[in-house]
Amino acid sequence: MTNDVKESFNPESPPAPAALAAKVRTLAPSMTRSMQRVAEAVAGDPAGCAALTVTGLAELTGTSEATVVRTARLLGYPGYRDLRLALAGLAAHQQSGRAPAVTADIAVDDPIADVVAKLAYDEQQTLADTAAGLDTVQLTAAVAAAATARRIDIYGVGASSLVGQDLAQKLLRIGLIAHANMDPHLAVTNAVQLRTGDVAIAITHSGSTVDVIEPLRVAFDRGATTIAITGRPDGPVSQYADHVLTTSTARESELRPAAMSSRTSQLLVIDCLFIGVAQRTYETAAPALSASYEALAHRHTPRSR
Repeated sequence: MTNDVKESFNPESPPAPAALAAKVRTLAPSMTRSMQRVAEAVAGDPAGCAALTVTGLAELTGTSEATVVRTARLLGYPGYRDLRLALAGLAAHQQSGRAPAVTADIAVDDPIADVVAKLAYDEQQTLADTAAGLDTVQLTAAVAAAATARRIDIYGVGASSLVGQDLAQKLLRIGLIAHANMDPHLAVTNAVQLRTGDVAIAITHSGSTVDVIEPLRVAFDRGATTIAITGRPDGPVSQYADHVLTTSTARESELRPAAMSSRTSQLLVIDCLFIGVAQRTYETAAPALSASYEALAHRHTPRSR
């Protein structure tokens, strides 16, 4: 699979207007420069662009009508007319009296109170962007596969491995067999043992982490159902994923690295996946969860001397 932009859309569920800005942030890194100019224009000035014809927007961005249409389709709309309607809706939403957004850029000399406020705002935006861009059809399919899996393997390195461990321990608490493989060699070794009916989950914000892609590829080849949780749905990891769950593109800065930003988005996705699985397996999940609470209860109760 190459990193070429996919010019396709889902005609059954074009993005809601509120999801447009999040979609642009997620897909912009994979676009050509001319398409980026179109995407940045519509996200930056939805009201102004909604008033433009396809020719007008092409002239404004120094591109072609074909580029405008391709960008609209990449963002999930059947054509430019549908994108204009979404832009009008987004403009109306922005002009409805909502308080203006604050910047989340953190300076080295910011007071700690400002750091708290900026991080809280940025986390909220990350969660909103992820929720807006998450494909619920893909999520539902991933939930169905995990709920009936014989075994679930989870791959991630660095910060993503911590997210993977969180998912694994949640699944274990409801009685499923789940392993988070931190060692890349062990991950590949375990992936060899997977087969049809098993599930493998790769967590990689960049979509190109070799130590995550390799075990997912092995699992894919062995017939397991594969799931990628990534901020780059066009990345190499998607080549070996039956289902792709897209996270928000990180707002990276000197004091807020991508690993810090992407974690929030990834945690929301795995929580959605976990809750979906718990709902589907409730008859067995609820007793398992109660048993785990009971087994650990004495560790949370002060012992008398």
